[in-house]
Amino acid sequence: MFYTPAEGHGLPHNPLNAIVTPRPIGWISTRGVDGSENLAPYSFFNLVAYVPPQVMFASTGRKPDREEGKDTLSNIRETGVFCVNITGEAQLDAVSASSAPFGREVDEFAATGVAREDCVTIPCSRVVGTPATLECRMTEIMPLRGQNNFLVLGEVTGIHLNDACLIDGRFSPEVFHPLARMGYRDYAVVRDVFEKLRPGES
Repeated sequence: MFYTPAEGHGLPHNPLNAIVTPRPIGWISTRGVDGSENLAPYSFFNLVAYVPPQVMFASTGRKPDREEGKDTLSNIRETGVFCVNITGEAQLDAVSASSAPFGREVDEFAATGVAREDCVTIPCSRVVGTPATLECRMTEIMPLRGQNNFLVLGEVTGIHLNDACLIDGRFSPEVFHPLARMGYRDYAVVRDVFEKLRPGES
């Protein structure tokens, strides 16, 4: 089949999220200027540069108690920082629980039973026990086409690696089985990892 987004797909559910898969999950933690804690998963997330290290995530939609965007976006606008907690299979239930539509006054760490501790380089909390954590300073928030679509870019200022995930000097996804978002209500776990050299490499 072929369709244009403008005319619609005619299917029971939008297939777009199922087309671009798997998508890594950025479990974003932020803190408001009032000290409120927020934790929410974003599957429009990725690494975008090595030097300096930079990441991006996109926030789509709006919460009923916000004029624009979601709590994560509002907190980053206020403080200029955020933390990306890398997720594995062990975090699935907690990640799902933190996606609930909590009010802005709710501490998602406390509501979902997720342990937290302070970051080192930014005034923000991070999730305890994740495979890795990226402490970030926001560099730009870009409005995208459509209603309440925003791209957030950040420079990584500190990196936490779980020692259990370091094998022979390499950070090993085989240890924690990265969690990824598929389409609809589906998730995936990465288990099959293999190496393939580029042409000319040895």
